[in-house]
Amino acid sequence: MKKVILQWVLRFFAVIILMQTLYFKFSGAEESIYIFSTLGIEPYGRIGSGIAEAIVSILLVIPRTTWLGALGGIAVMSGAILSHLFVLGITVQNDGGLLFLLAVLVLLSCLALLYLDKEKFLNVLKLNKYVN
Repeated sequence: MKKVILQWVLRFFAVIILMQTLYFKFSGAEESIYIFSTLGIEPYGRIGSGIAEAIVSILLVIPRTTWLGALGGIAVMSGAILSHLFVLGITVQNDGGLLFLLAVLVLLSCLALLYLDKEKFLNVLKLNKYVN
């Protein structure tokens, strides 16, 4: 029972953060345009990452596909973190590192969700003989 509650808390934590950023990406907020212009992928990168994050959010809240959403979240957040580390910097437009911190927290949530759903993930890979 504790595992199920933990999974739902992690799911909703990640989804709330991911869904919150969609408004800024799809509305063309100044900070989003700045970020993706700096990366050289505006507007396609902004819109594409928004679509990817929306798909990840949907997959995370469906128990059967949580592991797949977690994989997608790990991929998307890894890209965001690497962009901060190598191009944007930790602090973007005086945000105090908030966007970077949120990306790290979502990554950690997705890693935990993938670990908690490892049996489903490994079964899909046909590696179920390695699951204890």
